[in-house]
Amino acid sequence: MLALTVLPAAGAALAQTPSNETAAPASPTAAPAAATPAPAEAAKAGNALVLGEAKAGETKAATCGACHGIDGNPSDKQYPKLAGQNEAYIARQITLFQTQKRQNAIMMGFAATLSAQDMHDIGAYFSSKASLPGVADEKLLERGQALYRGGDTKLGVPACMACHGPDGRGMAGTGFPQLAGQWADYVAAKLKDWKTGATWGDDANAKIMPTIAQALSDADIQALASYVEGLHTAAAGTTTASK
Repeated sequence: MLALTVLPAAGAALAQTPSNETAAPASPTAAPAAATPAPAEAAKAGNALVLGEAKAGETKAATCGACHGIDGNPSDKQYPKLAGQNEAYIARQITLFQTQKRQNAIMMGFAATLSAQDMHDIGAYFSSKASLPGVADEKLLERGQALYRGGDTKLGVPACMACHGPDGRGMAGTGFPQLAGQWADYVAAKLKDWKTGATWGDDANAKIMPTIAQALSDADIQALASYVEGLHTAAAGTTTASK
């Protein structure tokens, strides 16, 4: 198993650019057009901008800790890491559960009574935490890295880093989530869901991943998910592990 690192200086600088990269992906495959950010439906109260407060979110997120970990780093790989995820993305996903556009019986129950402020407070709390670095399987590294950084022109798959950043931190402004360090098991499960037709909403952002996932083989999904788990900045640590 291998931990993958991206130097913070390079990753941070690239993440601040509008396209999240200063150079074109290694592959000529075009990246999806940046979709207009889809604000949480529940936050549309006179088009008012809702800003989360991490301190308030700490209390509100206590229930979330049972599955996602108190600091957003769960021990069970079926639950996604929320630590370091951007506030807007977390709030949007909770809204999708609340409106039942994203299906999950447990999450729909938790989301049912939350206000837009609650969602953003919870998002702000988890975004303030650091995602623990994971590891990538060395046997899957070459293919996973190729897909993430260059895509596959023959399959019509764009480079993942075009939307999620070279360091996997995502782009909060356009609604693209952080992937770095996410459990490979969870990433693979979601890609397979999209491949079989699942969707998370009906806006432009929601239409991107199902199309991409349908072009990936199961082997590609496993390689990409493994690569994503091992992706993190140098500041997060550079430990390696082997089977």
